[in-house]
Amino acid sequence: MGCEVIVSGADERSFEAIKRLFEDREATFSRFRTGSELARVNAAARPSVPVSRRFSEAVDVALWAARVTDGLVDPTLGAAIEAAGYDADFAEILPDPRPPESAPPAEWRAISVSGGLLSRPCGTVLDLNGVVKAMAVDAAAALLPGSGYVSAGGDIATRTPVTVALPAGGAITLESGGIATSGSVTRRWLRGSRIQHHLIDPRTGRASDSPWMHVTAVGRDCLRADVAAKAGFLLGEDGPGWLDRRSVCARFVAGERVVENSCWAHVRERAWA
Repeated sequence: MGCEVIVSGADERSFEAIKRLFEDREATFSRFRTGSELARVNAAARPSVPVSRRFSEAVDVALWAARVTDGLVDPTLGAAIEAAGYDADFAEILPDPRPPESAPPAEWRAISVSGGLLSRPCGTVLDLNGVVKAMAVDAAAALLPGSGYVSAGGDIATRTPVTVALPAGGAITLESGGIATSGSVTRRWLRGSRIQHHLIDPRTGRASDSPWMHVTAVGRDCLRADVAAKAGFLLGEDGPGWLDRRSVCARFVAGERVVENSCWAHVRERAWA
């Protein structure tokens, strides 16, 4: 998944189980492994293709994320992110003189999965990484024998109070649940003369021009936090209010500018009271 995974509170048995879990998710959902199930599904010429139970579950979750974010967290962005230049493991991406292309997503509402059969319009290129990593973090935390946490690239699910450093300074104590940060700073590359990043806006089919560098959100689990952070980032200046209306606490960073939505500020003030 291109990130460091940290586990706290595991015994030897649960640690090995968590390691296998992440390896399995990588083998199933990688865009860059020709033998992954995702690669097989995207290469299939027919509109319906058999899929595993795990793949079906991920598609169901991805469609839920699309519904609750009004289509912002879209599982059909595979072609768009490849057109932007993210077509290999991130460590292998080199500056490319060709200008970035755009590839609008397919219609996510036309996707369905039932009885082990996935149906989608021909030519749809799925990218399920919008939900798979967070799902893996939550599933891994559930394998811990007691208190502890699991972090993958800084996205955390915890069963014990843990202090989490925040972008642009500061920290919070997360008592339980999940916290996730989405941003355009760490995964960037040059295509033509333009900086690209991995957060594609489905409304344009191109890398988002959001003013935010980082958006951090908290939730009942890592999945909900991660989906909220992505949506908040893609919504730009409308992000703080949009998440407030959904009772999601979030913090937005743009250079030296830090914006806490009302939910985040209220919880922080209550913690200091």
